[in-house]
Amino acid sequence: MSITKESELVGMQKASEAVAYTLKEMINYAQPGMSTKELDEFGAKILSDFGAKSAPYLTYGFPGWTCISVDNEFCHGIPTDRRILKEGDLINIDVSAELAGFWADNGGSFVLGEDVNQHQKLVNASKEILRKAISNIKGGVKIADIGHLMETEAKKHGYKVIKNLGGHGIGRGLHEDPDQLLNYKNRFDQRRFRKNSVVAIETFISTSSNYAVELNDGWTMVGDRGGYMAQHEHTIVVTDGKPIILTEVNGIFN
Repeated sequence: MSITKESELVGMQKASEAVAYTLKEMINYAQPGMSTKELDEFGAKILSDFGAKSAPYLTYGFPGWTCISVDNEFCHGIPTDRRILKEGDLINIDVSAELAGFWADNGGSFVLGEDVNQHQKLVNASKEILRKAISNIKGGVKIADIGHLMETEAKKHGYKVIKNLGGHGIGRGLHEDPDQLLNYKNRFDQRRFRKNSVVAIETFISTSSNYAVELNDGWTMVGDRGGYMAQHEHTIVVTDGKPIILTEVNGIFN
């Protein structure tokens, strides 16, 4: 969507606060020995307290309130009481929701407890790449140029990007135009970011794979060549200068 009046900005701020606060609290709540279902239900309660509704559940009938992916799961992991979190797990939580007709999305990867499996370097690279990408987005900038920046930075860190996942427009629905905001340069993509538009910008930084493939459960995605992936995501408003990061309260850059 494009922000055309103050009430739309306020609506997006409220929806974004709900998902950002939920993500932050879920990351803080996660601990070894907990099931991903317990963590998901904790997040669902916070969303409900805001009056927000789970976007993946509303839009796709996803079997959970948030997406929680662990270790070799890249994204869209289904919360379950069978998946028990362990010290050193690489966890990704993606929280998106609708509130009063406005939709917002954010996500973050983190290492649970001690970094016994050496995943922190990947997590740090993903954060840094998202920060750099957002700082270069403004009205008129080519979407493909931001994708090029993200892949270039990933390579500098010794990582790859997932080429079949990307950010997206958001606001009045979970996925809007511009869709497919990819982490690499698509030379056929001549689109540019538009001032006042709302987009969800996200990284998909990988150790081994360039593509994500779906498991038999119909949701969970893993790498075509295995390995691990870190994702970080903010919902932003594009301006003539520095973007407004609507989901900043999630603290993923801390």
